[in-house]
Amino acid sequence: MTQSAPVIVEVALNGVTSPEQNPAVPREPEAIAADALRCLEAGAAIVHTHTHDPIRTAEEAAALYREAYRPVLAERPDAILYPTMGMGEAIEERYGHHEPLAAEGLIRQGLLDPGSVNLGSISGSGAPAFDYVYANPLSHVHHEVQTCARLGLGPSIAIFEPGFLRVVLAYHRAGRLPAGALVKFYFSQGGYFGSGEPSFSAPPIPEALDLYLAMIEGTGLPWAVAVLGGPLLETPIAERAVECGGHLRVGLEDHAQGAGNVAEVEGARRLCEKHGRPLATPDQAAERLGLPRGAR
Repeated sequence: MTQSAPVIVEVALNGVTSPEQNPAVPREPEAIAADALRCLEAGAAIVHTHTHDPIRTAEEAAALYREAYRPVLAERPDAILYPTMGMGEAIEERYGHHEPLAAEGLIRQGLLDPGSVNLGSISGSGAPAFDYVYANPLSHVHHEVQTCARLGLGPSIAIFEPGFLRVVLAYHRAGRLPAGALVKFYFSQGGYFGSGEPSFSAPPIPEALDLYLAMIEGTGLPWAVAVLGGPLLETPIAERAVECGGHLRVGLEDHAQGAGNVAEVEGARRLCEKHGRPLATPDQAAERLGLPRGAR
């Protein structure tokens, strides 16, 4: 990849960030659509969203995503949009909303979380707190991989820990990783779950990024960096990623105290321009990732 290759910017609009945490976060479909369009205009290529109510059936979740995504694609048919995972235990229910959204041509990417992680923070007493296991057993991972391949969705891959990447690389070596993959390295700072130091992932330091880059070397897989619980653009890994040919994920899902999603995208643009790398358009991002056409 050349020094001037475009940077793919993904913006994660909301996640679990509430209006109480940040009044700028969009929660309802109409607000999500409007914010997505502003972010695309500012230079984002990929938009990731959650629904305002995660306790939904697959059909109900699909309806909410449909309500948010259709207005975006009516104005920006080039936009790359994708949803998050649903709630519940059965993977068919948790992932089922991808089916109708892909069939209607509303998404070109599908979520892939290739492992489980204990999400939490270190309390004031020094002990881990906030007990939540984000569970993705390998049978679920296999379902997500197969579904992306069958529906023609490029997997948007969240790497919370090195073991997650081992699973992805195994699929890649076996020739079973669906086309269009984007591998995203998730680092963490305080503020994502609780106010203390996070008890998961690695801090956003160059040495941690170097580990992932050593693991992925020679694969040709495109990759990006994100910081859960803090400002990616104020960490050394953001600049290092841009220097090394990587891509960026920003947004109020990850950085609840941010000035706004458009401001996050604009900050990414300034960083990239500093290093002579323009932001990728959605069409350029789709070409770089090799996104399949999908079920259209």
